[in-house]
Amino acid sequence: MTQPKPLAISMGDAAGIGPEIIVKAFARGQARGCVVYGCAEVLARAAGLLDADQACGRAVVARIDGPGDASALPPGVIPVVQAEGVDPAALRELVPGRVDARAGAAAHASIVAGARAALRGEVAALVTAPIHKEALHAAGVRFPGHTEILQDLCGGAPVRMMLANDELRTVLVTIHLSVRRALDAITEQAVLQTLRITHAAARAWGLQAPRIAVAGLNPHAGEGGLFGDEETRILVPAIERARAEGIDASGPYAPDTVFMRARNTPQHPGAFDVVVAMLHDHALIPVKYLGLEQGVNITLGLPFVRTSPDHGTAFDIAGRGVADEASLCSAITMARRLAEPALSA
Repeated sequence: MTQPKPLAISMGDAAGIGPEIIVKAFARGQARGCVVYGCAEVLARAAGLLDADQACGRAVVARIDGPGDASALPPGVIPVVQAEGVDPAALRELVPGRVDARAGAAAHASIVAGARAALRGEVAALVTAPIHKEALHAAGVRFPGHTEILQDLCGGAPVRMMLANDELRTVLVTIHLSVRRALDAITEQAVLQTLRITHAAARAWGLQAPRIAVAGLNPHAGEGGLFGDEETRILVPAIERARAEGIDASGPYAPDTVFMRARNTPQHPGAFDVVVAMLHDHALIPVKYLGLEQGVNITLGLPFVRTSPDHGTAFDIAGRGVADEASLCSAITMARRLAEPALSA
């Protein structure tokens, strides 16, 4: 019987909560079949920090050469592939909760190592622990975050961010831009490209005819041009072109109600499978309101599945052993679900 491919987890910023929530996920049995890319010493220190947590149990870390070695380890052991370029000696000097270029460099190296393993087909998906943009910048990394790093490693293919939980999926046309700059970035082509990427990703998950709602940009979706013409000038033409390609896109809908219509619960089956939103906060607020611990960030358009928890490095509590691993566990579960065809390939 073919051994399922493991999932990769990148370590994240070693001065943040990433290492400790990874250890907690393994100790609680939620990260079985995963391999960490990062620094074994950092994970071992996090394991030592959490030893006092009786609910977590004792975690043991083992350094391995590649993901194929993980299956030989006893149950409960955390397998860590040392990422190329990571300096364990430098990371020993880190202060939890403090921005440090050395942590930024190690986080970047861990992402690159995990992504390259995914591109080689050695792992079925990549789950990324939180990084700190300021630490990345201090390390000389020219990309502001995960999405841009992964996009570059994959040849610059267009990607989109999706935030999802069990009740709602939202995809963003624009992400980390000021609202003034985002307005210029919302073009007919950008919206159409987002619809194409969303449709292709949803079909890869097993939805044969995904229902995609487009949220308007303006109040009441422009109210026929009374509150702005972006809907009639940009969104409607993009939706019509998408529909001509066989994509079940509809809208634009008023952004203050479309997310409620799309929310899927046992009591209220959602009217849509995904909502495409124009602005960062339009898309993220409704998902985050439903619970940070369930929210998962997913990058669409990559040649492999990539998920991450819906929170940051939490420097204010780093090193105290109190960070909640629930969102990381949700990201692992989502990655398994989305990568299911590849797990036994």
